[in-house]
Amino acid sequence: MSARLILASQSPYRRELLGRLLPDFGTLSPQVDETRRPGEPPRELALRLARLKAAAGFRLHPGAVIIGSDQVAALGDDTLGKPGTPDKAVSQLLRCSGQLVEFHTAVCVTGPGEEVDLTHIDTTRVRFRTLTRAEAERYVAADLPLDCAGSFKAERRGVLLLESIDSQDPTAIQGLPLIWLGRALIARGVPLL
Repeated sequence: MSARLILASQSPYRRELLGRLLPDFGTLSPQVDETRRPGEPPRELALRLARLKAAAGFRLHPGAVIIGSDQVAALGDDTLGKPGTPDKAVSQLLRCSGQLVEFHTAVCVTGPGEEVDLTHIDTTRVRFRTLTRAEAERYVAADLPLDCAGSFKAERRGVLLLESIDSQDPTAIQGLPLIWLGRALIARGVPLL
């Protein structure tokens, strides 16, 4: 394959995950409006944002294969953003205490000469155990999940907050479903194996 591959994301978690499949790829920070539309389901929001990010990357690099991705965490119909501060992270975890939270991780692959974008969404269902404020505070101090939707890192100590995780792809909760993405990149001619 001669086309360059670019991840349309500045997420260090997505960079690390894609690095498991490919040693060499570029990144860019797509400028898209991530505002949720009135009445838009969280799952549809994730898909729309992944497509917008891929399209934004493709406009800048039309000769490249572009990967756009987004993750939306939802408690019922409410979306859980990145907390940004320890206090907000603790509050978010206490909202999730004893609840089922869905993490919708969407991916869009677009590339040169292809008329159809490849898109996928993986929904990971996470059941939080009942948490005390002290547990939430200790966890936030330990893992600093301030840039993570849902305020936890499943790949780190965040697993201690959970009763269960249900997913078709264990990497989806981290931000990029590699099982599907690997198949999609191979279908686009990216030599992974």
